[in-house]
Amino acid sequence: VNVCVPTGNFGNIFAAYIAKLMGLPVGRFIVASNSNNVLTDFVNTGVYDRTREFYKTISPSMDILISSNLERLLSILGGAEMTSDLMCELKQNGKYKIPDSLLAKIREFSAYYMDESETKSTIHDVFENEKYLIDPHTAVGYGAVKKYRCESGDNTPVILASTASPYKFAAAVSDAIGIEQ
Repeated sequence: VNVCVPTGNFGNIFAAYIAKLMGLPVGRFIVASNSNNVLTDFVNTGVYDRTREFYKTISPSMDILISSNLERLLSILGGAEMTSDLMCELKQNGKYKIPDSLLAKIREFSAYYMDESETKSTIHDVFENEKYLIDPHTAVGYGAVKKYRCESGDNTPVILASTASPYKFAAAVSDAIGIEQ
């Protein structure tokens, strides 16, 4: 299976990675981010840059520019000393670039982001087509899976961490599906 987690802090996707290290047969990890797509950029380029515009979105659990759990992955893959150096660089300069050798090790991760319009459209489309109501965070994950499948052609079953209730985000969900709250 593949695993997709809507994430800003990298916690649950890191937990899935640890599960793979323990023997869970996972092929790909799909990191799903909202407009605060610092993780998407990092996975795709190896550059972590928190010196960017911050967005308040309808998926607020991903409204993060410093993903504290990413440090754990870096420590496992690159060692404590390198991770410490990177975190110092982040603190001093607001960004860092990992070595190409480390970037090659994170290639089992794919990352995609959804802007606000895409997130609302996904909530609407899933409700209309599947008769299933999803929250904004799950919509980001669902959209990321669609983007991954379109780009890769990989139709492996995906475990999508549906991380919240749509009723917790009543205003955003109601707006997306076109009903009065």
